[in-house]
Amino acid sequence: MEAFYIRKYGGPEVLERGRLPTPVLGLQDVRIRVHAASVNPLDWRIREGQLKVLLPYRFPLVLGNDCSGVAIEVGREVSRFRAGDAVYTRAEKDRIGTFATEIVADEVVVARKPVALSRVEAASLLLVLLTAAQFLAEAAALKRGQSVLIHAGAGAVGSVTIQLAKHLGLRVISTASGGNITFVKGLGADRVIDRQTQRFEHDVRDIDAVLDSVGMSNLLRSFQCVKPGGNVVSIADDPDVSLASALGVNRLLRPVFWARGARPHAAARRVGAKYRYWFMRADGPQLESLNPLLESGTIRPYVGSIFPFDQAPHAIAKGEEGKARGKVAIQMLDD
Repeated sequence: MEAFYIRKYGGPEVLERGRLPTPVLGLQDVRIRVHAASVNPLDWRIREGQLKVLLPYRFPLVLGNDCSGVAIEVGREVSRFRAGDAVYTRAEKDRIGTFATEIVADEVVVARKPVALSRVEAASLLLVLLTAAQFLAEAAALKRGQSVLIHAGAGAVGSVTIQLAKHLGLRVISTASGGNITFVKGLGADRVIDRQTQRFEHDVRDIDAVLDSVGMSNLLRSFQCVKPGGNVVSIADDPDVSLASALGVNRLLRPVFWARGARPHAAARRVGAKYRYWFMRADGPQLESLNPLLESGTIRPYVGSIFPFDQAPHAIAKGEEGKARGKVAIQMLDD
């Protein structure tokens, strides 16, 4: 198969293109011919080795975490899919590799692609949609009528989380740069704060939950906005010790993760709030449960840029700039 992969950790220069053996198909696996994939911050964080203690990959490592395509072969114990099905998947964290012409995934992380979406649109949603759903229902455990501050509302995660939050009956406040304010209001946000001219922590109080996808400085300021007992969740900075423990990191290394999470945990204690770092999990049935919202247009994907497969390095660079509205996608095959 053709793939973009790395043989060592590093910057953009370590990314290679070439032919690699196709992955072995297990009894419960689905082999997918990839039609489209999307770019996520996780891709360059993995490339740079930022997560190598949490996720000890072997080389050569094909990058890419989500895709859509067609099932071309299924394992003997697969019951939910058959060859020819249009599918999409957020690959398991230890079996990534969607920047390739084929990928193999356990059927538990595969879902049927919504008919109403193109394959590029479907590929753009997986990681961000699961992140949004798990943040709202699990990490923050929000209920109808409560409030949420969603940072970077024009970004890939923010734009989807706003739409899902409004569907669930939440009051949504978001931050965005000046040129994106109208776009974010169009997603359904009740209020949008221009992060270039306003300090959101001066204007927002008593929020039930915050989702930060920006970084540590933004995260720490967010604790000024949340009410006692509220939840502040990060998906942007270094994982903390609770995630390291959940992923089975060596006990000798856990003090490192404790130190990384010390500042936000201390900020949470000062205001009587709760803090956690959220690393979403791949979940095919959860994706399928959200398909009706995609079919009806309740949640709409926003693809800002589409690159052909041979320009995957440019797609990653575009995402890494941090200025894209919506998702950056890579298209291998036409619909």
